Amino acid sequence: MLKVGIVGGTGYTGVELLRLLVHHPKVSVSVITSRSEAGVEVSALFPSLRGMVELKFVDPSNAELDSCDLVFFATPNGIAMQQAKPLLDAGVRVIDLAADFRLKDAATWEKWYGMPHANPQLLSEAIYGLPEINRDKIRQAQLVANPGCYPTAVQLGFLPLIEAGVVDEGHLIADAKSGVSGAGRKAEIDTLFGEASDNFKAYNVSGHRHWPEIRQGLADVAGKEVGLIFVPHLTPMIRGIHATLYARLTREIEVQALFEKRYAGEEFVDVLPPGSHPDTRSVRGANFCRIAVHRPQNGDTVVVLSVIDNLVKGAAGQAVQNMNIMFEFPESAGLHHAALLP
Repeated sequence: MLKVGIVGGTGYTGVELLRLLVHHPKVSVSVITSRSEAGVEVSALFPSLRGMVELKFVDPSNAELDSCDLVFFATPNGIAMQQAKPLLDAGVRVIDLAADFRLKDAATWEKWYGMPHANPQLLSEAIYGLPEINRDKIRQAQLVANPGCYPTAVQLGFLPLIEAGVVDEGHLIADAKSGVSGAGRKAEIDTLFGEASDNFKAYNVSGHRHWPEIRQGLADVAGKEVGLIFVPHLTPMIRGIHATLYARLTREIEVQALFEKRYAGEEFVDVLPPGSHPDTRSVRGANFCRIAVHRPQNGDTVVVLSVIDNLVKGAAGQAVQNMNIMFEFPESAGLHHAALLP
């Protein structure tokens, strides 16, 4: 059994990792850390895991993480960059679910995340963990930067068009909506029930920290810089991301066939039939990205609808998918979950 540790297991991504890993046929979670909850039974904090997880939270200083085969960091931004290097030096492979290693340029990272990067030399070593693009590199990786939730939905939606070179890469628009769990488990006024319920709003229109991540990924595929407008919105739901993407065609192509061919071998990307409109509940709790592609009035604008669960394909599920690739397990191991409906 693969011996796995989780650093920072008290947030939504931490408990989601546990939910997925407890039934994984090849994994044993040996340690989970938390300074604030050290000594507390995991099932006491998360009753949903009673009878399935017998661990107690351990202070990171006593965790013996270097005895693990793999460590997940489900921590706030800025933690993994300080703690990953000793584990890597000890031969432990690392998957970071935060943003510490997603951007290749340290100055860009520092601009968007508001702090100095503690280990900029690791930025060039980290592999961006979007399997649909980097599967072969992930297989050999020691350090994987798990993608953000918005970047996953947006990049998977644009990817076939950019790869085929059939749209104007200088004018891409992503209009995306997320549930409140995307902000994490911390207390914030904007995510209080009285604020978020029965309400809908855009935020960070002038610049969201996922913008450089999306732009970097699309530019790598295009082989040149891309122009991207990214507008996130907060919706009154707990889980889910819905991204509506717009691009202008530069030549005639059958877009439905393009998407179906590109994702034909991808178990976790589902291209829906023509005329479909995916909803977020069709992926709730599951590691799927469901995509529909439209060409209104048969004009030159392509509209792509992309939905994911921000905590699964947008976080913990994708991390487990990356782990499976890294250790040559079946890619869907531990991820055979149908979406929760209603």
